[in-house]
Amino acid sequence: MENSDSAIPPPSVKKKNVTPINPKIAELTESRQELFSRIQNLKQDLQNWRMKMDTQVKVHRDELSELKKSLNTEVDQLRSEFQELRTTLQQQQEDVTASLRNLGLQDVSEEPKGAEGPKNVEMAQNLMEDESKETHE
Repeated sequence: MENSDSAIPPPSVKKKNVTPINPKIAELTESRQELFSRIQNLKQDLQNWRMKMDTQVKVHRDELSELKKSLNTEVDQLRSEFQELRTTLQQQQEDVTASLRNLGLQDVSEEPKGAEGPKNVEMAQNLMEDESKETHE
């Protein structure tokens, strides 16, 4: 019988082993709850951060879109102004050529004769300068 009695631990030994388990379970449960709470807070922080980032991205995209529209408008306006300048310059060139022809002078490109060409061009330039001075005075 000693064998059977020695195999069964006395009741006091069982209580010692069981008693420390309950506080450990309670501690682990509390620790688990704290971790769960921290995870929930981190998830909420992440969600808030994402919303803020989405808002900022939208604002920046809108600003960039407005800047792009503005720049495109300015570029179109500049193109139009340059086209007007080009047309005006072509018209002035045609007017000068017509004036030279009306004065009996030929265009340099039409006169390959040499010495008279530069003389005629110089005279025409002088006449144009004189006309320009008269209109400004």
